[in-house]
Amino acid sequence: MTYHDTVNWMFSQLPMYQKQGKSAYRVDLSNTILLANHLNNPENKFKSIHVAGTNGKGSTSHMLASILQEEGYKVGLYTSPHLKDYRERIKINGKKISKQFVIQFIKRNKNFFQTNSLSFFEMTVGLAFEYFSKQKVDIAIIEVGLGGRLDSTNIITPEVCVITNIGLDHTQFLGNTLQSIAKEKGGIIKSNIPVVIGETQKETKEIFKDIVKNSRTKIIFADRVKTKKYQTDLIGNYQQKNIITVVQTLKEIQLKGFHISEKNIINGFFKVVHNTGLLGRWQILKEGPKVICDTAHNREGLAIVMNQLQNEEYSNLHIVFGVVNDKNLDSIIDLLPIKAQYYLCKPNISRGLDQYKLKEYFDSNSLISNTYNSVSEAHKKALENAENRDVIFIGGSTFVVAEII
Repeated sequence: MTYHDTVNWMFSQLPMYQKQGKSAYRVDLSNTILLANHLNNPENKFKSIHVAGTNGKGSTSHMLASILQEEGYKVGLYTSPHLKDYRERIKINGKKISKQFVIQFIKRNKNFFQTNSLSFFEMTVGLAFEYFSKQKVDIAIIEVGLGGRLDSTNIITPEVCVITNIGLDHTQFLGNTLQSIAKEKGGIIKSNIPVVIGETQKETKEIFKDIVKNSRTKIIFADRVKTKKYQTDLIGNYQQKNIITVVQTLKEIQLKGFHISEKNIINGFFKVVHNTGLLGRWQILKEGPKVICDTAHNREGLAIVMNQLQNEEYSNLHIVFGVVNDKNLDSIIDLLPIKAQYYLCKPNISRGLDQYKLKEYFDSNSLISNTYNSVSEAHKKALENAENRDVIFIGGSTFVVAEII
């Protein structure tokens, strides 16, 4: 099979949460463990940092990778979802996994995948772990896909565990309270492995303390430690929280024997996009009119992004907006600016919410909107309508941003 054929088979034949939703969610790690054994347990052959959380885990993972690369380490980076190319999920020193490696991995193991009905995500985690093992990375940054306790990545024994924050997202899987979600994400915490908590939240602080109580695990609440300020090329205001988390994580891996100089910390923060290829975080696509996109899609993430958007200087605000069909719109509607023109669209996936249903909801909340048949059509119309001093924001879903970048 060609690379195109291979990826199409992966997407079409196997369950994938990003496209299907709840039907693709696994309730245990038995298949992942089965696959790991089949692959001779590649997860045991490289060091790692495990990153979970509701918001910020992608940016945090990329920052860590960038800084370690600056120090000269060979760094694996596993993240999800991808925006344009499946291979964005698996990188070493910012370079995507080769098409040939993907093809050969599927070819060798296809019968095993089919016989055991492995999910898209289980298969992809196996691919990443085998790649990092064979390429002999010094360390890999592994981002949790969904939750933590039952996530397919949760078979590693990392140097450090990181939980950026807890918010109400994926409640159909993880529970509908911050406490229940914290327990699921806290499932990555392991005995004798330090854990860095990015944000101290009164609803979840004691949950994490209880998890580590009898495990001889060191817990660090990053925002409670006085930290030197750093600047980064990731320009969203919310990145300051991620920087604090990264700094404390670096301190912990330094205690494990990794050398990281102050110079390379500074350079790594400044060169995240260059070193890792991160996309879609307060990314400015154009000036005159200014076009900004951001993948924030839950209440906690959108609250910060919308606040930063309101602080932009503009004559008029245009917002290209779409969501998935299991999005709790009631949880985010009050965050959306009233003084804006909305261009509603359905991201091109089966889970995308129909733009006409979205408009009914916007109309009932007195938001001015029009519907468009695609994200690109909505984006094109916004560009036609906007003057040079206007701002266009594109967001609501990772999948909306993916169609524009």
